[in-house]
Amino acid sequence: MAYTDYDTIGTGYDGTRQADAYLVGRLLTLLDRPPGSRILDVGCGTGNYTSALQVLGLSMTGVEPSERMLAEARTKDPEVAWVTGSAEALPVADGSFDGAIGTLTTHHWTDLEQGFREVQRALLPGSPFVLLLATPEQTGRYWLSHYFPDAIARSCEVLPSVPTTRSALERAGFRITVEEPYSIRPTLQDLFLYSAKEEPQRYLDEGFRKGISTFAALTGSDELNTGLQRL
Repeated sequence: MAYTDYDTIGTGYDGTRQADAYLVGRLLTLLDRPPGSRILDVGCGTGNYTSALQVLGLSMTGVEPSERMLAEARTKDPEVAWVTGSAEALPVADGSFDGAIGTLTTHHWTDLEQGFREVQRALLPGSPFVLLLATPEQTGRYWLSHYFPDAIARSCEVLPSVPTTRSALERAGFRITVEEPYSIRPTLQDLFLYSAKEEPQRYLDEGFRKGISTFAALTGSDELNTGLQRL
């Protein structure tokens, strides 16, 4: 399932990727933990959402396998505990967190259910786990598929489906209490794959594409050039 070498694309990643205020607010609301609560961010990347929640009063730990991503994360907030590790083998003690988040990360895991079991192990009983997901059901409908069909198809192949994710969570011991749809907002600050759906010209910008794993890792040069010419 994992496919992106973030040690390669980590440099410059934050040029287009930052914590989105609306998404930070939803994470905080859905976590519903008091200030000082210990929260684990699994696959934290460069720590944008980790740092944003730390500023809002939570005690954050970010776990990330990419050293380059973590090096960038460490420059943002020295109060956060930044830890090298993977979802499938979290380097944390049992029951050491009051909640956990994962933002656009599960499609990079090598074993979805094992990752969820590790999060369950790290949490105190009954603690919340909030996920922001990209799904193949959604991604397959993007108009980008008309311009980059192979890349979008490959994205859909590596994205866990909604039923797969639900099943893996339940087998890991989680009970799903809230499922909330998300649509791209005009004010979105975190410029992931479909963030420019209303501004297609932005996909012409190499710097914009660099922070999007579909373009950085899954789009061949011929398809990229052909698609950009058609845009």
